[in-house]
Amino acid sequence: MHFYEFVAFIAACMALNALAIDVMLPAMPELNADFFLSDPNQSQAVIALYLVGMGASQLFYGPLSDRFGRRPVLIGGLALFSLAGLLSAMTQSFAMLLAARFVQGLGAGAPRVIAVSLARDTYSGAQMGRVMSLVMMVFMAVPILAPSIGQLILLVAPWRWAFGALVVGGGLMLAWTLYRLEETLPVHRRRPMSPAAVFEGFRIAVTTRTTLGYMLAMGLVLGAHMGFVISAQRIFMDVFNAGQRFSLLFALVALAMSVAAFTNSRLVVRFGMRRLAILGLGALIVLNLAHLALVWRHGESLPLFLLMQAGSMFMFGFLGANLNTLAMEKVGHVAGTASSLIGFFTTVSGAVLGFVVGQCFDGSVVPLTSAYVVLGLGALAIVMVTERPAAALPAA
Repeated sequence: MHFYEFVAFIAACMALNALAIDVMLPAMPELNADFFLSDPNQSQAVIALYLVGMGASQLFYGPLSDRFGRRPVLIGGLALFSLAGLLSAMTQSFAMLLAARFVQGLGAGAPRVIAVSLARDTYSGAQMGRVMSLVMMVFMAVPILAPSIGQLILLVAPWRWAFGALVVGGGLMLAWTLYRLEETLPVHRRRPMSPAAVFEGFRIAVTTRTTLGYMLAMGLVLGAHMGFVISAQRIFMDVFNAGQRFSLLFALVALAMSVAAFTNSRLVVRFGMRRLAILGLGALIVLNLAHLALVWRHGESLPLFLLMQAGSMFMFGFLGANLNTLAMEKVGHVAGTASSLIGFFTTVSGAVLGFVVGQCFDGSVVPLTSAYVVLGLGALAIVMVTERPAAALPAA
């Protein structure tokens, strides 16, 4: 693959997960009604269990890809993702839907891990940061489009057909992998599959100070972000009575992430990932403190929420690429295993924290905004401790 096809492929691998989450958001009311759910917050488990499955599976995909190569592992994961999407569309009970979504998450872990490993196999340092920023720019277009895709599907078909879009997406990625992806991990660089070798890879990752620190920070930031994604439908519908405007308003907010990723790709080589990560965390905290103050003084309004939430999404666009790349920076020799551990922790912690934030929805935006502040402060404290030995903030 040439450079831009490679970037597009990595972005598509990661975007498949965003599609699997966001395409369902407009369908939540119909899903609640179809399964006679007593509490509208129950349907949030459709997203949370998918994320838990994706996170848990990443512990295995990394070591498997380090042993057998990236390509065969990715092919197996995409096949499982597509099959589980078909099962999700056909199920007749809410419990079976949750089980199918968990299995789909298990399949989705492969493109999540392999995407980062492919990038780390091919690039390093600031150049990898540039690649991941371009990837994030393309990837973040999906949260903009996915709810609209879901809304269009609902105009002509039941909510179950939203899963049909995932089957098609998984199938297209499988075909692209089979016909275009070359193996990036040569045989002489592969690691044995023995438990000792796997645990050694995990040990290297968790005892590397920057890997552990930035992994923890990313888990907290992703928790706040998933809190918004999981509760977005209820916020726009219940607080602001958005109705059919939900997909458009969600797209307007999500657009900020793509703008941030493009901006980051231009700034990362000049200013360095560490400096941008710290500034991004500080801005995220200040922005949401200001939001809380404005809500307390003047009350919430849709324009205020759109402006402040777009600002938070812009900061997440900066942080997503930089924190992940910094976590991977010093563990290139165990890239698959390290990527799986990082993906496992950040995804599961993001799912759990996001679900908790979603369950705290009380008819206002205060729980979400407070979560951004608390989790942002925690992430900033971890990053500062991680960088404490450095005398300055060097460019990465």
